[in-house]
Amino acid sequence: MHVVVAGALVDNDAVLLAHRRPTKRAYPDVWDLPGGLVEAGESELQALAREMHEELGVHIVAESASRLGVLLTDSGGVSLHVGVWQVGEWIGSPTNRAPDEHDAIAWFAVSELGALHLPHGVLAAMVRSLPEFEWARGHSGDADCDRGGKADCRGCAGMIYRFQRGA
Repeated sequence: MHVVVAGALVDNDAVLLAHRRPTKRAYPDVWDLPGGLVEAGESELQALAREMHEELGVHIVAESASRLGVLLTDSGGVSLHVGVWQVGEWIGSPTNRAPDEHDAIAWFAVSELGALHLPHGVLAAMVRSLPEFEWARGHSGDADCDRGGKADCRGCAGMIYRFQRGA
């Protein structure tokens, strides 16, 4: 199982997403929260701070970070444990410092997430659960999906999700 962290930087009712290059082996050509693998000996929060600095050039204020939950996925025989964090404060202006990973970064209103190709069908719902955003049912992926598991939803196709709030 791979242990990964992802960070939701929220500013002015928008969340920062990174667009993964179409040439990436895992989750190509999708908008995603920035983050990456937890290295040996690191806590999730340490990995989050390192990844936000490496990918975006920002230093997170650790006291402002809170864990939203865990996304457990199994796709193509690869299991992921994704710790999803909200980052309330950071120092610096986010820029794309990992052009080999991402071809763009951009701020999106939560209402725009449904129109984006996201790697995980529940990602928009997780972002909506942030205090800054009004909760809406479902994940605003394809209309026929009710938060995972249906093959006709491009965000959920082939994925098995277990979202553990605050885990």
